[in-house]
Amino acid sequence: MPHPPLTLPDAALLVFPNVFLFDGGRYVVGTLVMSVVVALILRSPWRVRRLQARQARAADYRRELLASLRSVIIYALVATPSLWLRANGFAGGFYQGEPSWPETLAFVGVLLVAHDTWFYWLHRAMHHRRLFRHMHSLHHKSVTPTPFAAYSFNGLEAVCEALFVSLWVIIVPTPFLPIFLFLGVMILRNVMGHCGVELMPRGFADHWFWGLFATTTHHDLHHNGSFSHNFGLYFTVWDRLMGTEHPRYRAIFREVTSRPLASRTPAAAEPA
Repeated sequence: MPHPPLTLPDAALLVFPNVFLFDGGRYVVGTLVMSVVVALILRSPWRVRRLQARQARAADYRRELLASLRSVIIYALVATPSLWLRANGFAGGFYQGEPSWPETLAFVGVLLVAHDTWFYWLHRAMHHRRLFRHMHSLHHKSVTPTPFAAYSFNGLEAVCEALFVSLWVIIVPTPFLPIFLFLGVMILRNVMGHCGVELMPRGFADHWFWGLFATTTHHDLHHNGSFSHNFGLYFTVWDRLMGTEHPRYRAIFREVTSRPLASRTPAAAEPA
């Protein structure tokens, strides 16, 4: 006997708490892990990789955390209708069967390329003078971003960010595992871009292959005043193709990654 249709209120009761906990959990784990990594780096000789002299203040952390909480609520609200559509057979749904690891990695790769395209053009559009104040201004209050800025968005921006995955699961039959892995990569890349310390090795940005991937320096330049450059999330490809990559990005990356390691402990170098 077929199951009765799942009503939208039922979907909200079933889906919303799970998506909220999942997205909130991703945010908490990603931000805390990266915060610990940054704290350890800043207490080591590698602290010379810090990108800005300015330090985030308590008000910055508070604003980023509160805005991120709102974004997680919005993500769950946006996901509920799409998962209701899937549950009632009106959407592509998840891939049937168990994909092989090559298939799983291929799905993740396609998702990353598609999301990077979505993000680049959405991000660039939000910098238009008629949209910026309503969609993206809150995120740019983090001039010196911290990992907690990963979800620090205006409400309308959070809706647009959430739409990518919601539309994808409606349109494209995709296995659960690639979606899960993709969401993990997304939060790790997001907190890395806002961590304020360059993590990649010397020569990374100039390499013919690795240079296609964005670094912390790449995104930090965008926050630190260069609003018309470096719109990409995972890759530098769209910025290169569209001429929006910061003209000194690679030179700045070389300078940061070529700094000699600090020889003194933070306590000795920076007395209270």
